[in-house]
Amino acid sequence: MSHLITNYYETTAVIIFGIGFTTLLLNRNMIKKIIGFNFMDSSIYLFLAAKGYIFGRKAPIVVNGVQDMEAYINPIPSGLVLTGIVVSVSVTAFLLALTIRLYYRYHTLDIDRIIQMAKKEED
Repeated sequence: MSHLITNYYETTAVIIFGIGFTTLLLNRNMIKKIIGFNFMDSSIYLFLAAKGYIFGRKAPIVVNGVQDMEAYINPIPSGLVLTGIVVSVSVTAFLLALTIRLYYRYHTLDIDRIIQMAKKEED
């Protein structure tokens, strides 16, 4: 129990991921599924940022000639988070555009009804 309190950023990230995963699985509405997917993305970024930060160290920008590696945090998790955010925004934009097209075609955002109507079109 003490590890959960000590690692509260990681614990929060896991809880947010669970909320997003549950939302993605249990809702039939496409917009709610996209929101759940974004919750999952955000929780992963929080987790990476929490694991990459070391208390007492600073961003890897050389100031006052200090070049000792022990004074700075690792910049790789930050770079991964920034890259992930860019990819996440692109995927979200694509999913929203696809959802709009599906709504114009089937006049619903319910994934079960969309699948049912698509199967009727095939016949």
